[in-house]
Amino acid sequence: MNPTDLIYLDNAATSWPKPPEVAQAMLHSMQQVGANPGRSGHRLSIEAARIVYEAREAVAALFHAPDPLRVVFTANVTQALNLALHGWLRPGDHVVTSGMEHNAVMRPLRALEANGVQVSVVPCSAQGLLDPADVQAALRPNTALVVLNHASNVCGTLLPVGEVGQIARRRGIPFVVDAAQTGGAFPLDMQALGIDMLAFTGHKSMLGPMGTGGLVLGPGVDVERLAPQWQGGTGSRSESEKQPIALPDKYESGTSNAVGIAGLGAAVRWVMAQGVDTIRAHEVALCQQMLDGLLAISGVQVYGPHDAARQTATVSFNIIGMTPSDVGLRLDDEYGVLCRVGLHCAPAAHRTLGTFPGGVVRFGLGVFNTSEQVAAAVAAVSALAREVRP
Repeated sequence: MNPTDLIYLDNAATSWPKPPEVAQAMLHSMQQVGANPGRSGHRLSIEAARIVYEAREAVAALFHAPDPLRVVFTANVTQALNLALHGWLRPGDHVVTSGMEHNAVMRPLRALEANGVQVSVVPCSAQGLLDPADVQAALRPNTALVVLNHASNVCGTLLPVGEVGQIARRRGIPFVVDAAQTGGAFPLDMQALGIDMLAFTGHKSMLGPMGTGGLVLGPGVDVERLAPQWQGGTGSRSESEKQPIALPDKYESGTSNAVGIAGLGAAVRWVMAQGVDTIRAHEVALCQQMLDGLLAISGVQVYGPHDAARQTATVSFNIIGMTPSDVGLRLDDEYGVLCRVGLHCAPAAHRTLGTFPGGVVRFGLGVFNTSEQVAAAVAAVSALAREVRP
């Protein structure tokens, strides 16, 4: 089957296709620039540094962050979250999170817990919904951080980051948001939402290449407390054997992924040119069409809030009587529908949803999907479900 004939519904894992500007920017970086940004004073190194800085500006604009120099590039959102969590928390500190988190949050927290950090996991409903009052009730005098994902990577449920951000701000507690599933697909204003540290990945709804991501630091984050998790050459203060304190160099040791960052910058500019509100409206319409279609099929169980306005365009389901792996394999082989099955690196979320350990089938819709593709995917699921319940 020609790749253009496939129905790609795995955008929650990584977006595809990408805007053509992304590959063009990466090719330009490799063929016409090529130099190491910030490591030399010649024209190509300066041009490489300019491209990286313009990407910082684009990311800062996307998230309404006031200072591009507080956009710290990392290899992915997992690395960004590790920087935020390991860099901020100390033994004896308390941290609050939710029962819908990805292992990119839970594994660092469990490692920190083993070294004296106290972890509270606030339960969510069976639809993945979180009551902000429960977060407030979990706070303690030694709470040093609140960390939440903005949306579940399993079922798309949006968590109330704005309400939690205001609760944390009133208590003077830094608030970290994992925006892996919403960056580029949902309007995000760090200042309005009370987000102090926003972790993002470039390769999902921001439509950039893999190997890109970062942590955006709000103006109130004390960078003296936030410890770098790796040290080394930065191209600055080379006379000193101590890590520089200037941003973003403090957190960006080693040669950066300049080619990937060039692609990320182009992707973010494309997203902003389309308009995040426009992208969100398109995905809401597709998501509701998908939800309505799947909910109408006998023998199909759909997870999450069943309301496109309360989730991202990620829809998870099971066909009762078929394993998720069998459903995914047959959707691919027989219908050209590409999706993801299993536990999605989020066992906490699956326990909340009641789908652990079997997992689910996940359809991740994106900006380039169409109504016709949604209809075809629903028809494919319906055909499989009829085999179990004619």
